[in-house]
Amino acid sequence: MDLNSDLGEGFGPWAMGDDAAMLGIVTSANIACGGHASDPDTMFATLRMAAEKGVCIGAHPGYADRLGFGRRVIPMEPAEIARMVAAQVGALQGVAALAGAKVAYVKAHGALANLAADRREVADAIAGAVKALPGGLAILAISGTELEAAGRAADLPTFSEIFADRAYLPNGRLVPRSRPDAMILGAKAAADRLIDFLDSGRMPVIGGDPIPLAAQSICVHGDSPEAVAMAAEIRARLTAAGVKLAPFRA
Repeated sequence: MDLNSDLGEGFGPWAMGDDAAMLGIVTSANIACGGHASDPDTMFATLRMAAEKGVCIGAHPGYADRLGFGRRVIPMEPAEIARMVAAQVGALQGVAALAGAKVAYVKAHGALANLAADRREVADAIAGAVKALPGGLAILAISGTELEAAGRAADLPTFSEIFADRAYLPNGRLVPRSRPDAMILGAKAAADRLIDFLDSGRMPVIGGDPIPLAAQSICVHGDSPEAVAMAAEIRARLTAAGVKLAPFRA
């Protein structure tokens, strides 16, 4: 099982989360590409740290909305979304070349990922952009979504993720962050839920019975105050349960 986190989400002198600590825990890092967060210097520093720690690197493109942290939908045509994704991932690939690192996959961020979960034309636009880029990139998609299906339809290596720190709805989508019950609070609660999921293959949801989800990766968001403690608890609990932690893609 892979353990991933969204990192490199600072900008200029403003830091977001503890990237150095998280990179000592996770096996994959989704690095912001200058859309919802980051800049060339932040990208370089995060890429260099990830490469030094042997962490698999993914690009994390999102809406160009730093004020909203990429969590608001910006009306765009699918072709515009494809160009936006290509530009952001390409920028990270360029900085990675300077940092002696390699980008292995793409994971959409925030509102863009949630929109691609339900709208196939958006999912196809993202998959098309990933396929057109060099480097043989894979897609990491929210489990059970249109983006997952679009990646496979485009013959891209496609992997599925679940979230350690987010609650689910009965349809498999994430509870909107506008709701007070959107987040799973507490490292122990998050780890307990994951262990139960790995035993049963079913994810607890709000307002329904647990649902089946496929997963090759678990995400802990790097911007939450308890991110490091949660990631460390999850890694320790999974290891104790006999789960081998390794990147979903070499």
